[in-house]
Amino acid sequence: MSARPLVALLLAAVTGTAAAQTADDARARLAAAVLGETPMTADLQALTDGIGGRATGSAANLAAVEWALARFREAGVDARKEGFQMPALWLERSATATIRGTRSFSPRIAASPFSASTPSGGLAAPLVDGGQGSADDFTRLGVSARGAWVLIETEPLEDLDGLFREYAVTAQIEPRGAAAGVAGLVYQSSRPNNVLARHNASLGPDNRLPIVMMERDGASRALRLLRGGQALTLTVTLDLQTGGAYESFNVIGEIRGTTKPDEVVVIGAHLDSWDLGDGALDNGANVAMLIDLARQIKRLGLRPARTIRFVLWNGEEQMLVGSWRYTQAHQAELERHVMASSYDIGTGRITGFFTGGRPEIATATTEALAPLAGLGPFTQVDAPIVGTDNFDFMLEGVANLVANQESANYGPNYHARSDTYDKADLHQLRLNAAIAATVTWWYANAPVTWRRQSRAEIERLVTETDLDDQMKSFNVWGDWEGGRRGRQR
Repeated sequence: MSARPLVALLLAAVTGTAAAQTADDARARLAAAVLGETPMTADLQALTDGIGGRATGSAANLAAVEWALARFREAGVDARKEGFQMPALWLERSATATIRGTRSFSPRIAASPFSASTPSGGLAAPLVDGGQGSADDFTRLGVSARGAWVLIETEPLEDLDGLFREYAVTAQIEPRGAAAGVAGLVYQSSRPNNVLARHNASLGPDNRLPIVMMERDGASRALRLLRGGQALTLTVTLDLQTGGAYESFNVIGEIRGTTKPDEVVVIGAHLDSWDLGDGALDNGANVAMLIDLARQIKRLGLRPARTIRFVLWNGEEQMLVGSWRYTQAHQAELERHVMASSYDIGTGRITGFFTGGRPEIATATTEALAPLAGLGPFTQVDAPIVGTDNFDFMLEGVANLVANQESANYGPNYHARSDTYDKADLHQLRLNAAIAATVTWWYANAPVTWRRQSRAEIERLVTETDLDDQMKSFNVWGDWEGGRRGRQR
């Protein structure tokens, strides 16, 4: 769709509001600008087609850092990169598998991030049917699981609910496998059309098992053979680049506030991705959106009351490290952080925001969205959410938002080879940009009726919601429980 119908849609959305007033006029002009003919989609193509998958620690990731820094500066936005320490390096060089029985075949596999390596000649062991990896399945296997590759059957991944179930289930399967003494775990790919994906080992860098994902059709063939009584042997060879701590970088573009420059509104999207695909939905689309939002504020000469920080995080896919390190490095400023928002669910329509279990933030966000009623309806989900870069701000008591989006095609392409530029809904991306612009500008200028939460308030949030279970699924509970993460008083 061309820019003209999009701008007309925005104007219809603000009809009947106070858009003619000075503050609201700036907000409407900004939202209209990102709907126009801007470099947003060209930036997305440059990042995805030009650079590709951007696993933290890779050469492509470092190239993306320099690319983003240049984009901000070309737009006249003050920008810098902030270094921080990643705990452990993990990259896949190659992964191969051969299944031997009456006939041999070689299904494609991908190593799970933080999988252990195999010997250079491969790791050969019996392949056994692990069902869906439940406690009953491992009881059924008994001693046959010890020293074997255990193949786990999966349901097709269709939406965000399925994605979160997948995280929760694998966090239970992998400890069972370790306790059973398996040689390694093999997940049947949950992605359609025989597509491979990466799913983090649930223990992250502490994982000691070889873990792989096998293309769906090949895994189905193996399961049918096993269930037909045929004995199979699997040989897996994983060539991985691993190592200790190293430096990575967040990229920060900043537009300084006029009347309240020491108060900060953070809007973030993660720059890193996994490397099978090109990271278009997760999360290049939102990176391009943030850069364009900063670009249009500068182009229009708009001046927010508070400082707006556009942060492109690294290490998000590896336990949210970049945003965690930011909260550590900026401790002295956190009392003056008014809002931290995250955009990380592809290009599905924004339906509202997760507001973190803070009713006052849900009310404020509803007010912020009021001028865009025509792009709604919008509903705030007032619950804490783990899995993206709002998390450490939440544990520090800073008000935080996560854009809640329709699943669209996000789930099937999540961390997959199919996450490429052509999957992005460019029309909806611009509509989402108008929503992000409106909300960000509102928080950068509106009166603040909330404050940073205390340690006691954060603890109540953890105990009174399912936040603890979410944290365990994403392997960040130990850092909170051990006092390494979150507000200390």
